[in-house]
Amino acid sequence: MKYKTFHIQALLIALLILGCKNDKISTSESVIIPEGLVLKNDEKWIANEETHLGMKRIDSILKNNTSSDGKVLGDALSKETSYIIKSCDMKGEPHDQLHLILVPILEEITDLKDVTEVDKLENKVTYLKGLVNICFQYFKA
Repeated sequence: MKYKTFHIQALLIALLILGCKNDKISTSESVIIPEGLVLKNDEKWIANEETHLGMKRIDSILKNNTSSDGKVLGDALSKETSYIIKSCDMKGEPHDQLHLILVPILEEITDLKDVTEVDKLENKVTYLKGLVNICFQYFKA
């Protein structure tokens, strides 16, 4: 059963990544903003509770990280992204906007699992924290 669940989650992540064409990231003055991400009439988009909770957990994991093992950290973060994907019932423009920030987060977490050098791990964690902060600037529960 775990094997089947893992493959379903991997398929969902792959579909999420492949389904989003406009996921390039622009950086400006160390602020990370995915291209195309906008507020809704100058207000935050509403995310479902599970997405908000999952992002809060990711934020907590990143802020409290003491591991120098990218795989361990990446696995913990992947658990939360799987929860977000599995629980997502968002539709329309809010869902599309969420993809613009979630896809880069998923890609960074995937890359993080292969990092073995402490300085590179710290850079990845800093980058992920920036993406999570952007998520909270554009989404609320």
